[in-house]
Amino acid sequence: MSVIARMDKVVNDFVARCRWFHEPLTRGRARMFALQHRLNTRQRNSVLKLKVATNCSDWDTRMRIIRACSEEVIADHEHGGGRPHWQILEDLGVRIGLKRRELDQARPLPSTELAWAAWEGLMANRHWLEGIVANTCAERINVPRYGKGAFRKYGWFGVERRRWQNLFHLQDDELEFFELHTEADIEHSDTGWRAVEKFARKLHLEDAAVAACERNLHVWEHYLNGIAAAGDAR
Repeated sequence: MSVIARMDKVVNDFVARCRWFHEPLTRGRARMFALQHRLNTRQRNSVLKLKVATNCSDWDTRMRIIRACSEEVIADHEHGGGRPHWQILEDLGVRIGLKRRELDQARPLPSTELAWAAWEGLMANRHWLEGIVANTCAERINVPRYGKGAFRKYGWFGVERRRWQNLFHLQDDELEFFELHTEADIEHSDTGWRAVEKFARKLHLEDAAVAACERNLHVWEHYLNGIAAAGDAR
C-alpha cells in the first residue's frame, strides 16, 4: 500500500477502537470535553504545533501550519467569523451549562497533561514530517470516510454535532463549533496528508510517518478516555 493508504488504515483502526466514538454521550462527558478541549486547543496550537513549524524546512508547508494555528488561537476569518476556535468552544460550553469562570479557571486533567508530555516528544523532537502527522492525524477523522455508518458519512464532528444537539436541544447556529471544525479540519488535515504524500518517499520516511500516526492516535485515545472517565465522575 502507499504511505497514505497505510495512514488511512491507522486512522480507520483508531475510529474502530476508541471508546469515545462508540459509547453514549452524557452531560458530564460533554461538559468535561468543553473544559479540557478548550485548554487542549490552546496548548496544541500556541505551543506544540508551532514547534513543528519551526522545524519544517518547506516554506509553503510551514506557512500552512502557522495559518492553521492562527485560526485556532487568534482569529478564524474564513470559518469562524473572526473568532478563534477555543473561544467558540467556550461559548458552546456556556450553552450546555458551564459557567464562563469555570471554563476560564479549568485545569488540565492528569491524563491531559500526560498527553501534552507525549505530544511534546512526538512533535518537538522528531523530523518535521513526523511532526506534521502529529499535527493533523486526529483532525483527519473529521473527513467523512473513516469508520462505519454515520461516522463514515459525516465524520467525527458531524456525528458529535448531532449527539450534542439531541442531548442539549441546541439550535443549529449554537453548534457552530462542530460545523467550523469539520470544514477547517478537512483543510488542516489535507495539509498534513499532502506533505506526507509529497515528501515521505523522497526523505525515506514512509515507515516513520505511519509509525507517527499510530503513536499519536494512541495518545489521542488516552486523552479522550481521560475525558470520558472524568466526565463520568462529575
